[in-house]
Formats: sequence, C-alpha cells, structure tokens
Amino acid sequence: MPHACFSLTGRTALVTGSSTGLGLATAECLGRAGAKVAINYANSKARADAALAELRSAGITAEVFQADVTCEHAIDGMFSAIEQSLGPVDVVVANATPPQPMKPIEEYDWAFHQQMLDFFVKSPYLLARRALPGMKARKHGRFINITSEVFLLGVAPFSAYVAAKGGQTGWSRSMCHELAPFGITVNMIAPGWIPVERHEHDPQADKDAYLATIPMQRWGRPEEVGWAAVYLASDEAAFVTGQTIAVNGGKTCW
Repeated sequence: MPHACFSLTGRTALVTGSSTGLGLATAECLGRAGAKVAINYANSKARADAALAELRSAGITAEVFQADVTCEHAIDGMFSAIEQSLGPVDVVVANATPPQPMKPIEEYDWAFHQQMLDFFVKSPYLLARRALPGMKARKHGRFINITSEVFLLGVAPFSAYVAAKGGQTGWSRSMCHELAPFGITVNMIAPGWIPVERHEHDPQADKDAYLATIPMQRWGRPEEVGWAAVYLASDEAAFVTGQTIAVNGGKTCW
C-alpha cells in the first residue's frame, strides 16, 4: 500500500492564536493532513466559532479552546480540556501574538518589552512544560515556534519585538538538544510579512516597499506557512530539529 507522506492522522495539534490569520491557516493545513485540531483564542469567541465552522466544513475534526497563553493556570486548564475532547497533544504550534507597533526605542517602555517576552518566550515555555510529560512518555512530540525574519534582519525601529523573537529562537535551539533523546523535535518557522486580516489597514506604500524586496516578486500566502508546519509535524521530519524554515520567498537565508 502506498505510504501517505506527511500524514498526521491520529495526532492532535494545538495552534495558539488560531482564530484568524496565519494561525488559522496553519490549523487548517494540519487538519487537512489528518490531525485533530485545537483552535485557541484569547478574546473573540465569535471569530473562534467562525474559524471552527470553516474547519469543520472542510471535514476537519476541531474544537475551540479559550485561554490566555501567557498564563500558566489558563494553559493547564486548556490542555486538560483538549485531552478530554481530542486526546493527548502531540503537536504544539506557538503562534499567538500581541500587537506589534514599530517605535523608536525611546517610545517603548518596559511593560511593552515584557508583553513581547511573555508571548514569545514565556508562552512557549509554559506550553512545553505542560505538554512534555505526555510527550516524553510517548517518546514523540513536535514543538513548532512561529518566529520571524525580523530577528535575522535586525529590523528597526522594532527593538522589543526583535529582541523577544531572538529569545524565542535561542530557547528553541537549546530545547532541541534537551528533548532530542526523547524523540521530541523543536523547530521554527520564520515568516516574512504575509498580509492577513490585521494588516488590512496598513499603508499601501509600506506594502509596496516590502514587496519590492522579495526575490520571488510576490506575496506569501498564509497556507504556505501552514504546509511548512505540516512537514515539521510529520513523521518524515523526525530527524529534523533545531532548524528554522524561512517562509519569505528568499528574503533571508538561514
């Protein structure tokens, strides 16, 4: 019988911040590959319910789970609910993000820096700590951290976001070594600017300027991030860990 490459049948995947944008596209791709999908949202139940309806209409098994993924108690409760509804979590995609205004360093305060660190360092840590006992027992697990090209490029004026993404990258690199003996991989996807709902009102001049820097001379599509996640979540990627896949049309080379 032919082998179904990149099949996630029998796996349960959690994608944080997945009611819209890149998170929703990633959740859909994982679901189309056969995974049962946990959609996470923080605030808008209406958007999450719409995302759920979209995935279910595509024949994907999915449920919605509300949680602030920077809060340990909320993550514990979310995992317990997922385990009861969909089964043990095999794949964790850390995607949730707060607003990311670009400002000169003098206009940031530490509270903003802390928010960036909470989403991009604290949240992946809390998610991993909750998921790891089960993953270690099963000798299988996948962590996929959605980072960004901004860390490699050193984009300015964007210091708080870039610093936090650097922290997320360093944490991922260390964790890949720590968890490899357990059959658990830790990888990163670094998208470029891929316009989604939250970019609807961004200045057209900014979009045109960025597009001009993409070697492929086109915009990336949200599902292109999602299919990269499918590969990293698959059994075929079992020997791939500590790596960064840049999904940005050749703008950076890692």
